[in-house]
Amino acid sequence: MKKKYLSTIEVAKILGISREAVFKKIKKGQLPAVKIGRNYAIDPTDIGLKEGRLDEKRKREIEKAVKRTFKQYGEALKKLGDA
Repeated sequence: MKKKYLSTIEVAKILGISREAVFKKIKKGQLPAVKIGRNYAIDPTDIGLKEGRLDEKRKREIEKAVKRTFKQYGEALKKLGDA
């Protein structure tokens, strides 16, 4: 049986952000979620997952974010890698 919804912890791991950041996105309306008791459930398609894989739009967004990060913090990342 396929899992229909993801927890905030699972979404945080997939997106590479903190659980608190997931809650902020939900609160701001940037991430649709269903409240179940005290917890939230997120539809995988709302974070760009389609059948357990990232869709092309989400892949492009991640690629842009990685390039931007390397552009801004490239030297610091290199130094961290040398440590």
